[in-house]
Amino acid sequence: MIIHSSKYKCTECGKCFRSKHDLARHRQIHSGEKPFECTVCSKRFTHPSDLAKHSRIHSGEKRYKCHKCDKAFSTAGSLNTHMRVHTGEKPYKCSLCDKSFSRSHHLESHKLSVHSNRRPYDCRYCGKRFKRSDGLKLHVYSHTGAKPLSCRHCSECFTYHHQVKTHLLKSHNEGNWLICHICQKKFSNSGNHKEHLLRHEGVKPYVCYECSNSFCTVAELKHHQLKHSDFKQFCCGSCGKYFKYKDNVVRHFKGCSVKLGYISVFARQD
Repeated sequence: MIIHSSKYKCTECGKCFRSKHDLARHRQIHSGEKPFECTVCSKRFTHPSDLAKHSRIHSGEKRYKCHKCDKAFSTAGSLNTHMRVHTGEKPYKCSLCDKSFSRSHHLESHKLSVHSNRRPYDCRYCGKRFKRSDGLKLHVYSHTGAKPLSCRHCSECFTYHHQVKTHLLKSHNEGNWLICHICQKKFSNSGNHKEHLLRHEGVKPYVCYECSNSFCTVAELKHHQLKHSDFKQFCCGSCGKYFKYKDNVVRHFKGCSVKLGYISVFARQD
């Protein structure tokens, strides 16, 4: 019996792979690179196979039906992943904490956002640093005002994909609203919908290691953790004074006596 060794190791997370091709494909998870774009809705993907699966959504072919609810899927893999909603199965466990996930890419995103401080991508306009290239790309739009996404029904243009989705729902009745079964509030974004449900249920999965306070989202946890730290990442571009919170630097800037006309925001590395 021939045993194949996994000799190609990812320097970011320590995972090992059997070939350079597999390693290169895996590294795209950390870089955030998504070179394959859907010609219908402009959604981008890391791998061509993911784009191929996604394209079936637009063709209307959904052969795989869930026996628990009315949802149908274009691939067997998508159906299997969906079934975890009903079973509660979360096979992907973080090796650094006790949190588990139903999807592998959710685990990778969790490790990058919660357990890593590496921010190799910096904004050329304000110096703010990002963990992923796609995060930087979206941030730059706030400086340039670019609106690269257009509606296929009218002349409206948008900066972000969620804005397009909301516009299609509101203006062209295209797509499906996500409705809260408790208060009937409608959402166009699945992340916002899930967060809303967590608040109804009182679930707060993100726990502060300093004081054990818990929060619904990673963003809320990170904002809270600044209270336990002397780290000040927000800088007034006029006088150079640092602040813990962005709203504080904005208020300061309005009354700053040294006005150069901009606020510089970046993550210090010292």
